[in-house]
Amino acid sequence: MATCYACGTYIDDRTRVYRNTLCPGCGRDLKCCLNCRFYDPSAHWQCRETIPEEVRDKEKANFCEFFQLRPSSQGGPAGAGGVEEKAQEARKKLDNLFGDG
Repeated sequence: MATCYACGTYIDDRTRVYRNTLCPGCGRDLKCCLNCRFYDPSAHWQCRETIPEEVRDKEKANFCEFFQLRPSSQGGPAGAGGVEEKAQEARKKLDNLFGDG
């Protein structure tokens, strides 16, 4: 299984992902760097494959021939689930830092 980087919706690994394929959960592009198993923020151009040029917008669909869905066990690019989960985690950290009352 794979998950959408933005919302955490599970995507079956057998799903064929094309440039115009959208996430059934949030409607964002599935064929984008942030959903790819080769995305790596610490790599050259943030990709572990040898790509000919940088993909500037990592959230938008692209024509990359190396694209493969990121397995859910690999986690999202920031190591967390969807956007809502990240927001809750950030809120919790702020509450711990400043107190919630």
